[in-house]
Amino acid sequence: MRTSEQITQTPANKLWTPANVVTLVRICLVPLFVVALISPWPEWFGLPKDLNGAKSLIAAGIFIVISCTDWLDGYLARSRGEVTDFGKFMDPLADKILVAAALLALVELGALPSWVVLVILAREFIVSGVRMVAATEGVVIAASWYGKFKTVFQMIAIVLFTIKDSYMVGSVHAAFSDWMWLLSWGVMIIALVLTVVSMLDYIAKARHLIGFAPKRARKKSSAADAGEDRGGHPALDSCTERGALEGAGADKAAVADAQRQLDEGELAAISPDELNRLAREVLEAARTAGRTLGTAESLTGGLIAATLTEVPGSSEVVRGAVVSYVNEVKQGLLGVDGKTLERAGAVSEETARGMAEGARRDLDADVVVAVTGIAGPGGAEPGKPVGTVWIGLAYSAETVARRYCFAGDRTQVRLQTVRAALALMGEALKA
Repeated sequence: MRTSEQITQTPANKLWTPANVVTLVRICLVPLFVVALISPWPEWFGLPKDLNGAKSLIAAGIFIVISCTDWLDGYLARSRGEVTDFGKFMDPLADKILVAAALLALVELGALPSWVVLVILAREFIVSGVRMVAATEGVVIAASWYGKFKTVFQMIAIVLFTIKDSYMVGSVHAAFSDWMWLLSWGVMIIALVLTVVSMLDYIAKARHLIGFAPKRARKKSSAADAGEDRGGHPALDSCTERGALEGAGADKAAVADAQRQLDEGELAAISPDELNRLAREVLEAARTAGRTLGTAESLTGGLIAATLTEVPGSSEVVRGAVVSYVNEVKQGLLGVDGKTLERAGAVSEETARGMAEGARRDLDADVVVAVTGIAGPGGAEPGKPVGTVWIGLAYSAETVARRYCFAGDRTQVRLQTVRAALALMGEALKA
């Protein structure tokens, strides 16, 4: 184990990692692609005129190289455990810069109509807006396979249009007698369909946040997106209301009602058999995805790791666990910022995220879940009643955190936390 003196700079705060350097190089190569495609550079350098015919092929080669670096920086960040905030911001931005520059260059050459570019760029603006609204609500909308395939088809279509000019105007016979024209437009149409579908998918997932869902449905959806009442495990609608009741010294009956007993269905959801079943699903999903797992636990004291390792063969994917029950361990071993612990407290979004990122780094695991909360019977704070739990999840290039409000006694709160943590890991692995 590392001591606090051995803690180095958290990767999330680093800048000049190999992955980030590759991302910046990708952005710097975009102007080179544009110049190679639309400028008369063979004339500038006094090269043979025959080289003009090879301009599009050279530009397409540069575009393919730039596109491949997108995979490279992601691989470097994950394999080296150097997923940074700067990288999470710049990587998708680099992709958008490349695609926008390529599309605008093709419009400049007359190889592509402007309405195609308008559809693609409008989608990016709308999705970015939806994600910003979701982020303000603490909701992360995971990318679907529509978006991933959209990007692939857009890249292929751009390469095809780059190496063969498209006929924007001409006879039907001339257009359909050119197989490259058919192929280019066929791929582009698929890309446009996926562009629109992926946008609608984002809007559908966030409909309760942007006013497209009825008020009652919106409340239910918000609870689900916050990770509450998912998969049948118990949850309450508002931790804040419960904290206000207790902090204001409301009558004992009101507090007792908020801290209700679990019903039969809720108790069944946290039974040993049910938790074992969920753990098996998580482990199988990890094997299928080729991912390793880890945990950082406070209020559960290692229960999540125990539930996973209870399953035979779990050592294939489970890397380990860190039980950080006190703040000194959270700070000294996991690298949670001391100022964060002082300002936000141990039970907070910031601490849950910091625990997850620190454990992912130290355990060298692909998917790590971290839990911190108030299991009771005491320990409630203003705005943080008994049953308040924050769960952080560090995976791929993201770290997210969700707040839960659990009812029941101390043991039941801890078991519900185990279930919720396993469910979050399963979601990340399936995504």
